[in-house]
Amino acid sequence: MDVTVKVKRYDPDAARPQVEWQEYPISIDENATVLDALIMIREEVDGTLSLRCSCRSAICGSCAMRINGHAGLACKTKASDSMDANGTIVVEPAGVMPTVKDLVVNFDLFWKKIEEVEPYLKPEVPEPEAEYIASNESMLHLSGVTACIMCGACVSDCTVLEVDPTFLGPAALAKAYRFTADPRDGDANGVSRDRLAKLGMPSGMWDCTRCNECVQACPKGVAPMDRIMALREQAMEVGFGNTNGARHAEAFTESVGHSGRLDELRLPVQSVGITNIPALLGFMPVGWRALTHGKLPPLVHKNVEDVDTIRRLFRKLNNS
Repeated sequence: MDVTVKVKRYDPDAARPQVEWQEYPISIDENATVLDALIMIREEVDGTLSLRCSCRSAICGSCAMRINGHAGLACKTKASDSMDANGTIVVEPAGVMPTVKDLVVNFDLFWKKIEEVEPYLKPEVPEPEAEYIASNESMLHLSGVTACIMCGACVSDCTVLEVDPTFLGPAALAKAYRFTADPRDGDANGVSRDRLAKLGMPSGMWDCTRCNECVQACPKGVAPMDRIMALREQAMEVGFGNTNGARHAEAFTESVGHSGRLDELRLPVQSVGITNIPALLGFMPVGWRALTHGKLPPLVHKNVEDVDTIRRLFRKLNNS
């Protein structure tokens, strides 16, 4: 099978380091992976190509990179499924993290985020005589979270980290959920208010934009965004509702549940609170740009047609 692998290259040791694209036309087996193609290039065509790989079995996570614009494991991605109509596969280093050389990135940012999560249970109940007991059901649920192999694919494609490096990130927040969802963590009900309070601070769980990129990128089905949403629900259930993020979620739901569409003018006010004058003034430049570009939401918010159906659906969901 003939394929052209287009690689985004970067050599820091060059006289004038710069990013450039290089194409490698090669012939590979029909069942070859993208990693197989890259290894062939390195071993038979261009020995200067740098990449990370180890197990070749989707276990170690070393070969995480962007393939056709989205992060994934090269060893788990079939080349024949990745080619475009011209037989080309585009390969880049993982995003967000700085490139060391070619397809190798510096993972310091990733590990820094992981290290911000306390990696142990913090029970707040009297120590039992034998051991802390967790149900089989709860442990089966947690097995989905602990499947993370620390490949960094979710961090690579996180649209928030791309613009805000202070965000805790999907991998770390999913790791945090592993503890908040453990019945042995926190009080007798399995609630760790201290842990949830820290995760609810700025750059924490409420900064996720729900773009779903991390869910698509994860090669192990950990679904980080779903875990972040679960963290938010846990926080609100135990009373952490007086935050911008929690108010935003409640205002969003109330608006759509009442009128069938989002009231974009009221949402920022309800999110930060009407008495938070500095935050409200901070919205003025955005509002001015929206006005001058014809993007300002209507001043009079209207209901969608057949809004009663929407309201009935919301009542049914709230009562279920």
